[in-house]
Amino acid sequence: MQTVTLSIFRFNEFEKRLWVLGQMTANKLGMHYLPKASFWKMFGSGTGQGFTPKPNWHVWSILAVWPDEETARREVAESPIYQRWGKMADESYTVLLSPTSAWGQWDGKEPFAPVKPSSDVRPIAALTRATIKFWKAERFWAREPAISHMIGKNKDVVFKIGVGEVPFLQQVTFSVWPDSKSMEEFARGAGGPHGEAIKSVRAENWFKEELYARFQILGSIGKWEGKDPVGEALNARPAAAPKPAVEAPKPAPAPVVEKPAPAVEAPKAVPAPVAEKAAVAVEMPKPAPAAAAPKPAPVVEAPKPAPAPVASRPQGGKPNFKGKPGKGGRKENA
Repeated sequence: MQTVTLSIFRFNEFEKRLWVLGQMTANKLGMHYLPKASFWKMFGSGTGQGFTPKPNWHVWSILAVWPDEETARREVAESPIYQRWGKMADESYTVLLSPTSAWGQWDGKEPFAPVKPSSDVRPIAALTRATIKFWKAERFWAREPAISHMIGKNKDVVFKIGVGEVPFLQQVTFSVWPDSKSMEEFARGAGGPHGEAIKSVRAENWFKEELYARFQILGSIGKWEGKDPVGEALNARPAAAPKPAVEAPKPAPAPVVEKPAPAVEAPKAVPAPVAEKAAVAVEMPKPAPAAAAPKPAPVVEAPKPAPAPVASRPQGGKPNFKGKPGKGGRKENA
């Protein structure tokens, strides 16, 4: 996320002020270089509340745009330019910023890459930069005393400074406010000197080039006038009201499991009826044996015809014995 640093240095001694004037000249000649910064500028400052054309020879500043906060912090701590300025200065202070909106150009460029914040930004920083048309400079600075006085007594201003690249013609204002509402009331308040000056800027076309940007404050490094005003504002900011928590839907209560009915002993199985012993198998009466066929009666020989009665011996002749002797031991007739 792009990070912008505004570093302010105070040089109390005359020799140190001469040294820093030499640094500004070297910068104009292109002798300074910050390879990791995509855009950077060196400034002098104004006296009073900082928003005057009269130079303040004690306070000088460097603005730089870095690819991320880690690089910004490392370069402010280690790069040769910042080390030289820090060692020479009696006091130094750096505010780290993240652009949230920007409109306009600076030297034909758009140096800031805004990222819309996810929540309300508190505190808020505002930067305005303008190249004033030469023939409008007198009218512009005629408005300055009232504006400077107004911002000087505004109790809402956390921190402020007016700086410039070219005296009278290229001016930058930087201020920190508790919130966007208080800043808007100062900048556009009806009837206020700043609001009236904006109307004149638009009506009379005072500026050749202008840029307006707002920032979320990421942090600060060092002290200014023995304090850390921006850091204190960061620590004192009210916590953003949390969004009402959307309770996750409670899981549906588990269905009440009915207590199991007291276990009723399953009726003991009725013992299977003892099978009566099978009646002794009564043998089926064997079928009466088929009556034996009566043996054929022995063939009774037909009675032999009785021998013809022996004819009585004829009288006076021999007995006639013909045929076989009979059974039963018939005696032969003697």
